[in-house]
Order: sequence, then C-alpha cells, then structure tokens
Amino acid sequence: MNHISQTAIEAFKADFSGSVMLPDDVQYEETRQIWNAMIDRRPSMIARCSSLDDIVQSLNYVRANDLPFSIRGGGHNIAGNSVCDNGVMIDLSLMKGVLIDQKLHRGYAEPGCTLADFDASAQAYGLATPLGINSTTGVAGLTLGGGFGWLSRKYGMTIDNLLGMDVITADGQQLHTSETENADLFWGLRGGGGNFGIVTRFEYQLHPVGPNVLCGLIVFPFDQAKSVITQFARFTETMPDELNVWMVTRKAPPLPFLPKTVHGKEIVALAICYTGDPAEGEKHIEPLRGFGTAHGEHIGVQPYTDWQQAFDPLLTSGARNYWKSHNFSSLGEGAVDAIIEYAGTLPSSQCEIFIATLGGQTGRAQSEAMAYSSRDANYVLNVHARWETAAEDERCIDWAREFFTRTQPYASDGAYINFLTDDETDRIAFAYGASYERLVELKKKFDPTNLFRVNQNILPA
Repeated sequence: MNHISQTAIEAFKADFSGSVMLPDDVQYEETRQIWNAMIDRRPSMIARCSSLDDIVQSLNYVRANDLPFSIRGGGHNIAGNSVCDNGVMIDLSLMKGVLIDQKLHRGYAEPGCTLADFDASAQAYGLATPLGINSTTGVAGLTLGGGFGWLSRKYGMTIDNLLGMDVITADGQQLHTSETENADLFWGLRGGGGNFGIVTRFEYQLHPVGPNVLCGLIVFPFDQAKSVITQFARFTETMPDELNVWMVTRKAPPLPFLPKTVHGKEIVALAICYTGDPAEGEKHIEPLRGFGTAHGEHIGVQPYTDWQQAFDPLLTSGARNYWKSHNFSSLGEGAVDAIIEYAGTLPSSQCEIFIATLGGQTGRAQSEAMAYSSRDANYVLNVHARWETAAEDERCIDWAREFFTRTQPYASDGAYINFLTDDETDRIAFAYGASYERLVELKKKFDPTNLFRVNQNILPA
C-alpha cells in the first residue's frame, strides 16, 4: 500500500473545503463503491471535492506525493476507472451544479452531474442536449468518451454539442478549451476520455426538445426475432432523423403491459423515441407494429425526463457487469443470426444484447474533427452481461466473449471507448483508429509523464 503519512493527510485536510475519508471512517465502504460491483478497489484516501480549489489541491497533492489516483464523476464507468487501489480517489460526485442560459440555448455542468441532474435543469426551459439513456450515468465520463442517446440522430453526439470546457492539466494549469482556445486540447478531449486532465466545467449547445415526446416500447415474441430484427435493420437505414429506434433482446422484465406468462421469457423489444410533433411521429412508427405479432406495447406521449429514466430499474448499481461491444455500419444476416443464437442462451435473467442506432446527424461530422472518429458507425452493439454473484462470473463472461468473437467478422472499424472493459487495453488503438497517433502526440504535449493513467490509457510514447 502507498504510505501517506498522517502529517501529510492532516496538512491536506486543513485547506480542503470538502470531506476526506480514510479506510477506517464510517462512510468509507459505501463511498468507495461504484456502479459495477465487479470492481472492488480500496483507495488509501477519498477526497470528496466541493469546489474548484479542492480539485486543484487534490491534483497538486497526488503529484507532489507521486500517488496513483482516480477521478470519479458519476462512478458509472464499466471498466471501473473511477476507483483505484492504494491511492487517492478524487471524488467529484458532489459537484452537481447546472446553469442554463435560456436565451443563448447553452447549458453548463459541473463534473459530478448525472444525466438526471442536467436533463431536469434543461427541461425546465424545454431544452436538452444529446446525452445517454440511463439517468444515473455521469455527464463527465459520458461526454469525454463521445456520448450518444435518443437525441443523437437529430442533434449529433454529445461531443458534437460541446462548445467548451474548463480543464486542469497535468502541470496544474487551468485552461479553457474550445474551437478557438487551446483547440488541440479541445480536439483530444472530445472522445479522448480522461487522458488529458480533469474537466471542471462543460458547456453544451442546447436544443428545443419536449418537454413531452412520443416514446415507448413494442415487445415481440422471441420466436419472431429473425423477422423483427431484420426489418429493424432495414427500417433504421431510412427513418427520419427525428426518430430513433433501438433494439434489445433479453428476458422480459415484469412490465405491466405484458401478460404475466411472458415475464421471464426471451423477447425482442423495440425502444422508440420521436422528438418532433407526436402526431407526425405516430405515422412514422406505425410500420414498426407490423414487424410481427407483438406481446404488447406501451407507447405514448410522456415527459422526456421520464423516458430518460425508463431503463434505470434495469441498470441499478450493485450488480456484476461485463460488456463487449462492436460498431457496425450495417446489420446483415450474419450479425442478426449471431444475435439470435446468443440471445437464446442468456446465462442470467439480467443479461441482454442491445443495438443502439446512430446515423443521422452523428454521421455528418468529419471523422478527423475530434478524437472520436467512428462516424461510419450507424449501430453500436453492446452485449451486456449482468448477474448477481461471483459464482456466475465465468459463465457470464465467457458467454459475452464468445458472442463478441462470433460477431466480429461483421463489425466495422473502431469501438466506443466508454464500452471497453478493463481487460481490453489491447483495443484502445483500434477504438480510436486514425485519431490514435494524433492522440499520442497530444498526450506527449499535455501529459508526458502519464500522470492521468487510470483510464483507457493513451501512452505518451
């Protein structure tokens, strides 16, 4: 264990406005926990920041004492990079401030914000920016890795709507980055993860959304999977940007609109969100109902913030999670057959395979415009293995890895960095593709000693 002297700790605490937790403190065990229960790491100290000065002090402290450290925003990262062993967790999760400029359609977020925090503030003015689909996800980690969700076909990825960031770099400088200030760093932060500094404020472009949207689910029997998924693949190639449809296959949760006889059975569900006029949206989604004979559907007009929380019950913290992911430019028969094969052998009741549909505005940005370069990824497939006990680890992880290998021949280049697990460091260069060498040069410039290394790490050499 890295030794931190009591004298050094007391000196740190004296000027720290947040709270400092050590392993023998009452709340330490709860605070060190993150979303993925597979990650069980014990930092020597947790610095719960409440201000910019706290962040600066924390970074100065770990640099001066040559300590490993992690940065926690929402703590939702699958790889568990928000917590480290035998070092300092710089915990930003209490810094949740959001400011909305209604006139300029801009939103400002501190690094501890979750999607729920930001969505609620922006929707008070009928505004939103593309974020993820699970309201407990941290805005910071989602953004730095790229970010996409229901609004992305209409308005692009999260990073496409990022106007600026305040960041503390490895040498302690506090910089503002945008297209016109420190533009090279701005390029790298849009997709480069936590490799270049600690972002202390995000500035987003906002768009008129809601406050009510047409959204919901259509659930089909699993024995119709081939027909439903094939039609989904073709339909999503030509649907309007205002419409987004994702596919998920899993065992049916006890949804009230499904017959009880369906609960716990394999199903194929289409998740739908239309951001334009609901009456127009109904016309566009009507063909989806003809993809098969549905078990049931629950589609209607509801607040956007409610839809952003609809999948939260399936993604609560405390379970063990392992992901494998591919990008696809199109979904052909081979990929569809593999999805059906492995969806028929789910190793636990919580496992699922989902396909997020991108395209639309996400594909119109130039691949070299920012670190995220996979602009030909019209679909992101994630096999989400999820279970409760360590005894199930081998079975569930093997299933996910086998499915990943089975679908690899049909995938396109690149990968979504936020979906990489902690055992996929060999895929980092592949994930960034043509951007990788430029990221290495940027790392040499802004973090030559690799101070920021508890992440999907880009080595400065």
